[in-house]
Amino acid sequence: MNPGQFVMLRSALAGVQAVAAHSRHAFARHTHEQFGIGVMRLGAQVSHSGRGQVQAGPGHVITVNPGEVHDGAPISGARAWQMLYLDPSVVARAAADLRADGRGYEFEHPAQDCPALARDVLALYAQATAGAAPLACDVLLLRILARAGVPAAGARRREPRAVPEAIRHARGLIDDDPAAALSLADLAAASGLSRYQVLRAFARATGLTPHAYQMQRRLLLARGLIRQGTALADAAAAGGFADQSHMTRLFVRAYGVSPGRYALAAG
Repeated sequence: MNPGQFVMLRSALAGVQAVAAHSRHAFARHTHEQFGIGVMRLGAQVSHSGRGQVQAGPGHVITVNPGEVHDGAPISGARAWQMLYLDPSVVARAAADLRADGRGYEFEHPAQDCPALARDVLALYAQATAGAAPLACDVLLLRILARAGVPAAGARRREPRAVPEAIRHARGLIDDDPAAALSLADLAAASGLSRYQVLRAFARATGLTPHAYQMQRRLLLARGLIRQGTALADAAAAGGFADQSHMTRLFVRAYGVSPGRYALAAG
């Protein structure tokens, strides 16, 4: 692949998407509704993650959990990676076989040097994009999740950051209708705070400004509609974007691929 390329490949596994990239693109802070796990093939990047700032170099495994605010920028020149994005239902089914305590699943390390795990991730990527037998893919997926997310005995898990009740109300107003034309005054009224207070508290609690959070929710809404086969113009309208080109600009900035390419790979 040449620098600047993002390729979204068809996956033979239901609920799993495969993306390869070779790019100098710096991603703004964004979120996914899926679990992401991949391998850096060359170059290096620095990124904000749910564990703070991390760096990943060649051969490192990189992960992201659903809803986790993250970004990514090259350290020097272009970097390349291969990623698998797993629907939460796929992970939940597999994780149920790994742990009997009923706890939710979470990737533990946003970046780690683990050659055995990297080999399995790249093998699953190859199998998924080549249309391999389900049994081979199932074995690899279970092994990957066992290595990447289940803490060792006695390991201390990170507690999720508590979101103040006032901000939950403001966030809920956006979540209930991402396409709505909300103002900061609307969020302040829902939270019982002043506009300045809700702006500061929202960013502190979520890692995003209210506007950035609303744009992420709109992108996730549009992306889900596109996966279901909705026409791009209709997805843009339903997502509250000014037009299709507005959605496309933000989509590429967040995910590296255009909505059209995403639709082709997801179809």
